Amino acid sequence: MSATVSTPGLLKGGEWIIRESLPESIFIPEDFSEEQKMIMEMCSSFVKTEVLPVIERIDKLEPELMPSLLDKAGEQGLLGTSIPEEYGGLGKDFVTSTLVNEGLGCGFSFSVALAAHTGIGTLPILYFGTDAQKQKYIPKLTTGEWKGSYGLTEPNSGSDALGAKTSAKLSADGKYYLLNGQKCWITNGGFADVYTVFAKVDGDKFTAFIVDRGTEGFTQGPEEHKMGIKGSSTVQLYFQDAKVPVENVLGEIGKGHIIAFNILNIGRLKLCAAALGGAKSAATTSIEYANTREQFKQPIAQFGAIKHKIAEMAIRMWAAESALYRTAKWIDEKEQELLQSGKPFNEALLGAAEEYAIECAMLKVFGSEVLDYVVDEGVQIHGGNGFSAEYIISRAYRDSRINRIFEGTNEINRLLTVDMVLKRAMKGRLDLMGPATAVQKELMSIPDFGSGEEAPFAKELKLIASMKKAILMVAGAAVQKLMMKIESEQEILMHIADMAINVFHAESALLRAIKISNTSGEAALYQDIARTYLYDTADRVNKSGRDAINAFAEGDEQRMMLLGVKRFTKADSFNTKDARRRIADKLISDNRYGL
Repeated sequence: MSATVSTPGLLKGGEWIIRESLPESIFIPEDFSEEQKMIMEMCSSFVKTEVLPVIERIDKLEPELMPSLLDKAGEQGLLGTSIPEEYGGLGKDFVTSTLVNEGLGCGFSFSVALAAHTGIGTLPILYFGTDAQKQKYIPKLTTGEWKGSYGLTEPNSGSDALGAKTSAKLSADGKYYLLNGQKCWITNGGFADVYTVFAKVDGDKFTAFIVDRGTEGFTQGPEEHKMGIKGSSTVQLYFQDAKVPVENVLGEIGKGHIIAFNILNIGRLKLCAAALGGAKSAATTSIEYANTREQFKQPIAQFGAIKHKIAEMAIRMWAAESALYRTAKWIDEKEQELLQSGKPFNEALLGAAEEYAIECAMLKVFGSEVLDYVVDEGVQIHGGNGFSAEYIISRAYRDSRINRIFEGTNEINRLLTVDMVLKRAMKGRLDLMGPATAVQKELMSIPDFGSGEEAPFAKELKLIASMKKAILMVAGAAVQKLMMKIESEQEILMHIADMAINVFHAESALLRAIKISNTSGEAALYQDIARTYLYDTADRVNKSGRDAINAFAEGDEQRMMLLGVKRFTKADSFNTKDARRRIADKLISDNRYGL
């Protein structure tokens, strides 16, 4: 009995675990419109002409340089891609705004400043502000006349955002809230004009406030000296009876967590997009170097070990890109669905992002770790030169590391992935019980060895379905065995999350390859990518599944489930060496990453 059934229409968040997606139902980068391709090209051109020529000056935090670059980006409409036209934005769809983040993702510290401004610096006011607040702030944030920033983290509250100590007390005359406390790691903090700051009213009501530069009692510390993204302004903020007008309360008193967590969903997906843009650029840098660096009288690009690295970069980036735009389109379609049902635009996008919060968390983890892999192997390809500050790959390496911490650490996002799935199952939003029970029954049955006559990609699709069964089996048994204690078993939760993250990306890559094959017929290289990633994913899911089972089961139960994991992750033999060589040869011939 299959744990997956096909479904027409839009999948709910997390539903891919129990539903089969048809290749024609998913959006892939090959579906981009001509306008979207032009916007991507415009972003790449902006980085090449405006950012990279002054990258050394940016890293030295030259006064007014970063704000001036944001001004230029504003002039080209890059700060207001998804801002409604009534506020001076372009009013584009979510996929297009995601494209902009990818296109500008290779701009090092500039990418961070822009993402902070357009994301956490602008969106809280756009989606939660009153009409008066939006009219006052959004048009100027859209053009770049005002720069945005966001103050949530404190010295003693990072992942535990609700543990913040910054306080807000209503003044005697009722006109102001007096803020007292400290915020740290504030991106754009050194030059921003507008800050969204979180504080607790009366000691317990977590609330958001709009704080303007120049507010009495509000000061900032010096620029932090960081390992990477050196050109990104990062300061601490200090509040000593800072007088914030009552009309600058953002959203409702005591409802600040809704703002903080909803904005993070969008931020996580956009971080994946930016990381992907940075990874593609770093891969191209490495391919170019491998083609020009000679050892033993030939370019190092001709060596198998280097080809393996180049191909693996491509495989992971292609999987990340496939999952990213699959999810971005889901959010886009859900937003349109909510708009048509009568929801105002702010509730529509936030509702759509919340629906796919699980996928956003997985994308953030995968995208940031793909970038880390690409820049690390990029340094290795460069050899000793990669360790020199004269080569741009060293900057890419340093700047990459923060992404596994930004927007919630990857550990937190892994834990959230499983937590959200389980909570949705408990609330009835996801029907996991039926499919999980079916998997338990299947464990007791004779394996289906197939008929021998199979359609194209049938074996690969069956493997995806089987690996989903492995997730359901392990997660279901863990919950059943540990009950409420499962929250404290973080190692087990992280193993389950890794199973889910790998399978989601493998499925996205495979469906993309099949869709390309069905529409163009010229997809041999993409099949190599998808099949290699799928083959390796089976091993990763097997390992994570076994590690999880060994941590909570024993005896006959353990043996039965270990056999189940082995059955559900059994992949046919596949020559990944030759596949990787074919992938690498294409990139080496093109002298860039252009898949």
